[in-house]
Amino acid sequence: MVIPVLIVAFSVARQQTLAVPSLTSSFDRDAVVQTMDDELAPNNPDRSPGSASSEALRNWIVDQFGGLGLNTKVDQFEARIPGLGKVGLSNVSATVRGRSATEIVILAHRDNSGLGPGPNDNASGTAAMLELARAYQHQQNNVSPPKPAHTLVFLSTDGGAFGAIGAARFAKLHSAEHRIAAVIVLDSIAGTGKPRVIFNGDTTSLPPPVLVATASQILSDQPNAVVTHTSPLDQLLDLAFPFSLYEQAPFVARDIPAVTLTTAGDRYPNPLTDTVEQIETNRTTKAHLTQIGLATEQLLAALDQGAPEPRVSGASYIYLGGRFVHGWAIQFLLISLLIPALVAIVDLFARCRRRAIELRPALRSFIRRLGFWFSLLAFFWFFALVGFWPGGAGRPLSPDISAATSVPLGAFVAFAFITFVAWLISRDRLLPRKKTSPEQELAGYAFALLTVAGVSLAVAWFNSYALLFLIPPLHVWIWMPQIRHHRPWAPLALLFTGLLGPLLIFWELAVRLHLGLSVFWYVAALAAVGFLKLRFLIVATVLAAAAAQLAALSVGRYAPYPAASERPTLLLPQRLAHRLSALTKH
Repeated sequence: MVIPVLIVAFSVARQQTLAVPSLTSSFDRDAVVQTMDDELAPNNPDRSPGSASSEALRNWIVDQFGGLGLNTKVDQFEARIPGLGKVGLSNVSATVRGRSATEIVILAHRDNSGLGPGPNDNASGTAAMLELARAYQHQQNNVSPPKPAHTLVFLSTDGGAFGAIGAARFAKLHSAEHRIAAVIVLDSIAGTGKPRVIFNGDTTSLPPPVLVATASQILSDQPNAVVTHTSPLDQLLDLAFPFSLYEQAPFVARDIPAVTLTTAGDRYPNPLTDTVEQIETNRTTKAHLTQIGLATEQLLAALDQGAPEPRVSGASYIYLGGRFVHGWAIQFLLISLLIPALVAIVDLFARCRRRAIELRPALRSFIRRLGFWFSLLAFFWFFALVGFWPGGAGRPLSPDISAATSVPLGAFVAFAFITFVAWLISRDRLLPRKKTSPEQELAGYAFALLTVAGVSLAVAWFNSYALLFLIPPLHVWIWMPQIRHHRPWAPLALLFTGLLGPLLIFWELAVRLHLGLSVFWYVAALAAVGFLKLRFLIVATVLAAAAAQLAALSVGRYAPYPAASERPTLLLPQRLAHRLSALTKH
């Protein structure tokens, strides 16, 4: 393993940044604060899609762009949002024609969760975006505005607080007709948290390193700026389980260079503490607003005038603050960690064949368990189809809405009952009816571990970063056949230790989104709305079946699939009916 580690170490590289042209700043922080505090937050405290203020605020944005003499376009559409139902949304864009048709987009969502006035989320980003657009106002004081090298698009999106719905629509439709060189997203830029650059997406693709390095460097160069960035571990987890609530994500997923400048964490600011008073009285929030506003102005100039412009890139990496670790080196390391466990599992299977151990009963036993877990997946999809689970656009759910964190009790009870019935039917052929021999147990271990190995190879093909969740169970569970005759608790301890790998997904979301135990329902809701793709659900289902077989082996409840002569003559419902009849007679 020394060679893969050395390869990772030597893959670390420094990224050059784009040159920032000298310019006279026109960014007026006081004008931004006035727009936030006088126009956006107090007059429109509930800016959630479909609210009374939503349409009025859209028209106000149109008027602001129109007053600047910019070519304005409104894109109205409908989307289904969990907790809100089917609502009308609209994106408002204003275009400044440049010498090139290639576009640079400056984006801010104008909606909020509706739980508070949201001067930071995201009246701050919207007001700053409007202030940046004023620099291109037509015939201001009889002076023509500067003509940019690229075409600039100032975009006010809707549904940003509910999974970047408006940004996803713009990325899908607009990018099909126009070439976008870069996207700058302004979101919650007047908070107390340290300014930072967010650049992860819905896939393992990331924006070109030069864009991230340039944005980070410009932000760090602002007066008195203390900038932070996502830790390497969190970046690796983001690659293993691509997820972001911010609006750069749908662009990055389409290989469009995009970054978000923000003062918030992985979750949007708390609506209860995001108040106008905090913006007006806190010096830190105003300082951060100034720093990010000036940095955006300079980043826009660097992207517009700099050469070369960021190239579209689907590469991945880990950002270390000026240096980058190439993604292919991390992938090589993870695959290298996978190989020893695969060799051990193949050797176990070969040993069973050499000892002429009957494997087909173990295979049929595993298939029975797999059928149970796939039936649960089918029932889960059925519940989502009929509307028992939250339904909506296939985007990340806002943790602030009850649909993302509160289980619908009636539907959950019904699903639990169906699960219990399916378990009764499934276990009817899996109950041990006689003592299981050591050879039969070994065959059971072999098929369960071989399945985990197959799942790992499939994951390595789809997203090798996700091996981060599967390497721990592989390396721990291969020891279970070796200690099956030792202390009774030892195999069970190894089973739970291995499960810590897949549970890392839940731990990451629970900590970063402050979800607590409701993270389990949150992940289920992500599956219900379609954000989690089919291959993820299939992998999770097969892994659950393998873990169930290992659990049965750990507690001494495993049995190979019974031969025809060993099966009950009556089906389970008939046996239950006979028992019920006998009880009523007594």
